[in-house]
Amino acid sequence: MIDRFPEEVDEALWDKACRRAEAIRGFLMRRSGKVAAGDMALLAAELDVSRATAFRLIKLFRAGGTVMSLVERKPGRPNGRRMLDDRREEIIRTSINRYYLNKNRPGVSQLIRDVQTTCVSVGLKPPHRRTIEARIEDIDLQKRAKRRGEAEVVKRTTAVPGVLATSRPLQIVQVDHTKADVFIVDEETRLPIGRPWLTLAMDVCTRMVTGFYLTMDAPSRLSTSLCLLHSVFDKSPWLREREIIEPWPVAGLPETLHVDNGSDFRSRAFKRGCEDAGMAINWRPPGEPRFGGHIERLIGTQMGKLHLLPGTTFSNAQELGEYDSKRHSALTLRELERYIALDIVGNYHQSIHGSLGRPPIAVWREHEGEIPLRLPQDRMRFWLTFLPEQERTLQPTGIHLFGLRYWSAALSADVGSANRRLLVKYDPRDMSRVFVRRPSGNFVEARYADLTLPSITLHEALAARRALLAKGRREVNTRTIVGTAIEQRKLVDAAVKGTATARRGRPARAKTKVDDGSWGSLRGIDSSKPVAFEDTE
Repeated sequence: MIDRFPEEVDEALWDKACRRAEAIRGFLMRRSGKVAAGDMALLAAELDVSRATAFRLIKLFRAGGTVMSLVERKPGRPNGRRMLDDRREEIIRTSINRYYLNKNRPGVSQLIRDVQTTCVSVGLKPPHRRTIEARIEDIDLQKRAKRRGEAEVVKRTTAVPGVLATSRPLQIVQVDHTKADVFIVDEETRLPIGRPWLTLAMDVCTRMVTGFYLTMDAPSRLSTSLCLLHSVFDKSPWLREREIIEPWPVAGLPETLHVDNGSDFRSRAFKRGCEDAGMAINWRPPGEPRFGGHIERLIGTQMGKLHLLPGTTFSNAQELGEYDSKRHSALTLRELERYIALDIVGNYHQSIHGSLGRPPIAVWREHEGEIPLRLPQDRMRFWLTFLPEQERTLQPTGIHLFGLRYWSAALSADVGSANRRLLVKYDPRDMSRVFVRRPSGNFVEARYADLTLPSITLHEALAARRALLAKGRREVNTRTIVGTAIEQRKLVDAAVKGTATARRGRPARAKTKVDDGSWGSLRGIDSSKPVAFEDTE
């Protein structure tokens, strides 16, 4: 059962679990056989727990294999929930930004006095010292050090320049984004819709591409996570779906992810997900492109291949000349994805790499048997951790997401349960199913309510919805709608006046005149007298 994700855990509990996971992981790597009592005593001392607790923690870690398996269950309010009201939270946040994060480097005690004085002056109960200190700890350490001018801390938290030396596959995997140098077209209309973004991951040791993700959306936590999921798991089914026969043997959890300082790589959910699976994150120093040289060269190589495609934008205006990229564009997103995959597995992996002097796939095959490749112990948990999410209310008709409706028999018992909003995880590459977290905490898979519908991507679903709305707007007769509204307004005005006149005891003058030549004239007919109808049957 998945009741919590890493980003939902309290900072203190998470840090403690990380330290325990690191110690236990190293302990288990050093001892493969039966654990001696003396060894267990040393581990217990390192963890500052009893031997019985150390045994229990090892058992939990072996079963779960993640940091989350060691997170303590704290009684009381839910982990991570802030209990202060919004006004006091705002006072703390403002005081930290204004008085604490500056080059004068004021102490924590001064900040606490400022916060408490401000609260008292506006009639609020001052927060406890530990509460204010916790808000300081929430700030990224390197950001805090830069704002306060703490050079030593900045230096300590910044990657040291040098060559990325690796000795085995998946020791370091680099990830980066780029906007593709080619326009693509819509699946239905075949009209140009723009340039997609490519997220690419590469193993530094073998130079093998570990995975990629192609999307029309700008780089985000989503594109990074989906690229990582593609990297970690076996790609055989993915290749079969695209009718690609060449092998792509890369799979497994990287030890370290080497990434830039983009916000997508800094998100709390992404960082916690990586830590939970035992993957370290190494952020490249800003403004230092040489630290991402391997992936940058690979991206340059891939972009060069796209310059051969119709709709290319080339690398600069001189190369482009008078070539009309949009007019010549021809490939859809799916077709471009397959083209890139074919080039990776059938060309790049098979060709001699300049730095290696050998094809990347040959280097991978040589090294892959040296160490056991790590795979997530709980595939579903790892997968769901990195999928995007939305909150939805379960309706009697099911879960409604992006104009699509989903249902599972397991959700029947939850219908009408106080309109509680449920967490829904979805895969933008396949919208035929979603995963809904029930109030009990466990996830259930929900599929299309209409099982005859084919699988589509989120991009296709949103594009179809926009097209449907646009068609509906074109079919609207605005003149008729406005004319009808005016006639309805006149009718209501006339009715109000007629009713008011009748209530004053005066006969109402007829306000409605109907004279249509196609029906004949109705002048002179007294409509107040009953009219007899003959039964013609």
